Amino acid sequence: MMAWIDLIQESDATGSLAKLYSSARGRAGYIAQIIQVMSRDADVAAESMRFYTRLMKSPNALDGARRELLAAVVSNVNDCYY
Repeated sequence: MMAWIDLIQESDATGSLAKLYSSARGRAGYIAQIIQVMSRDADVAAESMRFYTRLMKSPNALDGARRELLAAVVSNVNDCYY
């Protein structure tokens, strides 16, 4: 059985969700599914993106290439598209 979440489409997004969608589209050229899944709570989605950015894009003990490789390996182990 698969879960089903009623996503808020880009054309229906307003306020902070519309801003988040616009930022995602500008950054990647599309809106990633993980952002769409969180669309029912725009504040949670925005905080999640801030956490991701801090974890993956800010200087820390691992360089960017190692962080991306680690994320890809974990996603593969979890049978999750990355």
